[in-house]
Amino acid sequence: MVEALTIQLPSIDSAIALAGEREENLKLLSRQTGATLVLRGQELLISGTENQIRLSQRLVGALENIWGQGRAISGADILTARHAIDTEQQDELKDLHKDVLARTRRGEEIRAKTFRQRQYIQSVRTHDLTFCIGPAGTGKTFLAAVLGVQALLNNECERLILTRPAVEAGEKLGFLPGDLQQKVNPYLRPLYDALFEFIDSEKIPSLMERGVIEVAPIAYMRGRTLNNAFVILDEAQNTTPSQMKMILTRLGFRSRMVVTGDLTQTDLPSNQTSGLAMAQKVLQSVEGIAICHLTKADVVRHPLVQRIVAAYEKYEGS
Repeated sequence: MVEALTIQLPSIDSAIALAGEREENLKLLSRQTGATLVLRGQELLISGTENQIRLSQRLVGALENIWGQGRAISGADILTARHAIDTEQQDELKDLHKDVLARTRRGEEIRAKTFRQRQYIQSVRTHDLTFCIGPAGTGKTFLAAVLGVQALLNNECERLILTRPAVEAGEKLGFLPGDLQQKVNPYLRPLYDALFEFIDSEKIPSLMERGVIEVAPIAYMRGRTLNNAFVILDEAQNTTPSQMKMILTRLGFRSRMVVTGDLTQTDLPSNQTSGLAMAQKVLQSVEGIAICHLTKADVVRHPLVQRIVAAYEKYEGS
């Protein structure tokens, strides 16, 4: 028997936040519950079986402290809320929504969107060395950069060091035009993007000149000891085992290091072992090291990215 329920939303802003761009959120809520959700002004109409309506109501209610304030919710928020309901973790979900990691220069809140992202953030806060392995769009690099910038701004470290192996689809630095910084910039663009969210772009060159922020390929870390620094190694799947060992042993006193990578996107020659894959096996039982795994359920980019990741996983597993 088809039933219906109408929920009166508090404002147009909250209605827009709940519906999402092109009503993507309502479509995802429908897929998750089996109910039909239609927005008419500030009224949310839910139709379906009694169980479908009840689940939809619980999901919408679980996310109210986000959309109720006119803040956009994402597909990851909806999936996390569904997981919280299924596993009776509603209190943990409230804590997840309240834990604002930082605010961008535009005033936007940055927070974990999934339980695994929150676990990753907590691991970085409590460990000197954290590995985060997962597919594109899960926030590995961005969250690490946010934590690094916060540590720098809060005087928890003196330097923020961003490094990455210069391996991209067979290209070498020598083939790129310009000086070292110009050669490296294309490889480190994702890290710069995160920096620009929190630090005025006009101030970054000055911070780099003073060595407060350092951006360099991994080869330039050899022979150094990185004291009182927050170090991010991005795209770590493209390190060789010797490069990985080298960078890990650069860790100095009062320093933290975050290593991020996606083992499904390795650009090394087919006969070359990934340093990240080896490190995961060698270091998994070492005390003081956290190894976090994110999955397609943690993708927080465009909803299509999650479906792309899932399609590739299905194809590669067949």
